Amino acid sequence: MKLAALILVSALIVLALIALPSASPQIPSGRDVVSPAAYVSVEPVARNAPFQIAVVLKIRNGFHINAHQASADYLIPTTLRAEGPAGFQLGEVSYPKGELHTFSFTKTPLNVYQEKAILRLPVTVQPGAALGSQHLPLKLRYQACSQEVCLPPVTLDVDAAFTVAANAANSRPVHPELFAKP
Repeated sequence: MKLAALILVSALIVLALIALPSASPQIPSGRDVVSPAAYVSVEPVARNAPFQIAVVLKIRNGFHINAHQASADYLIPTTLRAEGPAGFQLGEVSYPKGELHTFSFTKTPLNVYQEKAILRLPVTVQPGAALGSQHLPLKLRYQACSQEVCLPPVTLDVDAAFTVAANAANSRPVHPELFAKP
């Protein structure tokens, strides 16, 4: 009888240990650390007119990504590349200034983005651009790190969707919080 009770108690302890959450936190994929979203400055955009695309990066709490101006040559900078369709002239991406932070794995402060970063791309719609719904494919590349681990670099597809109109008669500014004038 004592043996059966001992086996039952041992089995209950094993089941309780299995049911406990893991002591070590799950390491996310680099793809799950940054959530990018693209926004346009006017809608609809007009032929022969400039507009901007803002790509807002929401960075998971406890992680950072290297700024575009990485602190060292061996660090992978955050970059945004546009693959513009015919009818659109793309400008140079404007990257925010990073913040210098020191982490447990280095004594040298690193130039990083944390929490949120906004990248901006100026675009001019050319006279022959197709009217109607358009998509501008973007490629975001970054490397995410925490205090304990750096994840492999990733490249994410980001889609900037907008409508092209023949003229600016119906165009209006949108997302003013992202495109405030200096």
